[in-house]
Amino acid sequence: MNADRQTPGSDGAAKPRSNTVLVVGLLAVVFGMVGLSFAAVPLYDLFCRVTGYGGTTQRADAASDRVLDRRVVVRFDGNVSELPWTLRPAVPQIEVKLGETALVNFVAENNGLNATVGTATFNVQPDSVGMYFNKIECFCFVEQELQPGESIEMPVQFFVSPDLADDRELEATRTITLSYTFFPAVGVEQPVAQAKGDALEESL
Repeated sequence: MNADRQTPGSDGAAKPRSNTVLVVGLLAVVFGMVGLSFAAVPLYDLFCRVTGYGGTTQRADAASDRVLDRRVVVRFDGNVSELPWTLRPAVPQIEVKLGETALVNFVAENNGLNATVGTATFNVQPDSVGMYFNKIECFCFVEQELQPGESIEMPVQFFVSPDLADDRELEATRTITLSYTFFPAVGVEQPVAQAKGDALEESL
């Protein structure tokens, strides 16, 4: 009979303790998930910049220290989303040697009635070339503000790394496309995008 007896209060002490551990564990999971969600974007961006994933280009502080005879054609493409702008390359394409520094311009024009601020995203095709495409100077590094009717030329200085020649998967690559898309700058209050033609129709 004594073996069936339980120490008074033994269950009562164990249950609150186990519940506390469970609550603390759940809270740790929740805070961990929140922390990962905030870290996901910068970590993904870092991953893309290091690996060139998704055609993400690299940023270089200086020109290449060697130039090869192998040549590639670099084509240029400009797009705009949710801004009353147009964007186009000053020249459609150029031919460069691997490691050779090139300078080209893109032309942006604000066709709207208000000053607007844009920021450019970019990538290259084929995607796997991203890790070899190095930008020394680029308008995509900073936000661009355009006044109504203003048109500006924006430089891009770049080189295609000579290391591309050592990548057997890309030995047949002779053409690369560098593409930009302008979006409204995040965190900047902007007027409703309205083109000149839209305003003329409203006045009529």
